[in-house]
Amino acid sequence: MKGIVKIISYNLNGIRAAINKDLIKWLSEEKPDIVCIQETKAQENQIASELFQELGYHTYWFSAEKKGYSGVGILTKIKPDNIVCGIGIEKYDIEGRAIRADFGDISIFSTYHPSGTTGGPRQDYKMQWLDAFQNHINEIKQDRTKLIICGDFNICHKAIDINKPENKKNVSGFLPEEREWVDNFIESGFIDSFREFDKSAEKYSWWSYRAKSRERNAGWRIDYNMVSETLKTNLHGAHILNEVVHSDHCPVVVEMNF
Repeated sequence: MKGIVKIISYNLNGIRAAINKDLIKWLSEEKPDIVCIQETKAQENQIASELFQELGYHTYWFSAEKKGYSGVGILTKIKPDNIVCGIGIEKYDIEGRAIRADFGDISIFSTYHPSGTTGGPRQDYKMQWLDAFQNHINEIKQDRTKLIICGDFNICHKAIDINKPENKKNVSGFLPEEREWVDNFIESGFIDSFREFDKSAEKYSWWSYRAKSRERNAGWRIDYNMVSETLKTNLHGAHILNEVVHSDHCPVVVEMNF
C-alpha cells in the first residue's frame, strides 16, 4: 500500500437493505480504498458482489451459518495477499464475526463483536468472545505487528462516548467489565484512531431506531478503527460520517499514510 489509504468501517445492519438505500452510489462518491463491513445479514450468494466489483473492489465475505444474521466482509481496491476467515474457534466462527486481509506486512480486520443486550447467556458469550479475540490478536502479533482492527465493538469505551452515561451504568455495551476490556485491548498496543484526532463529546456511530434517537443525537460510539501503536506515525486522519444514513450505524473513517 502506498500514499493516503482511506479505510472505512461500517455496520450496515443488512447489506441488501443498505444497497436498496443507495449504498453503491454513496461508495462511488466517497471512494474509500478499503471498507470493512459488519452485519451483512446475508449468505455470500445473496450479496450482489458484482455491484461492488464494478466500482473496482475485490470482495470477501464471511457469513454466519444462521441465515439473516451477523456476517462480515471486506471490500478493497488493493488486492490482498491473503484472506483469513474467523479466529479458529468454531462456536464463534459459525456466527461470522471476523475476517482478515493481509497486505504485505499490514493486516486489516473487519470484526463484529457480539451484542449482550438480551443478557444472560449472550452477555456471557460476549465476554468469552472478547477474551478469545484478544488472545487471537496477541497470537497474530507475534508474527504480524502492524494491525488495523476495524469494526463494531458493541462497547462504549468512556463516558464521553455515550449519551447520558449516568443512565447506562448497568446496560450491556457500557458495563464496567466491557469498558475494562477496551482499556486492556488498547494497553496491549493499540490506538483508538478517532480519539487521536477528535476528543470532543457527542460524537457517536450508532443510534437506536426508537424514540427519534438519531434526530436527538442520543447515540453511542461503538464502532472503531483500532490501529497498532507500530503504525502511529502512519496515522493521517480519522472522523465519523454521521450524516450518512444506510443503517442505524454510520461509517467511521481512518486515513493512513503509507
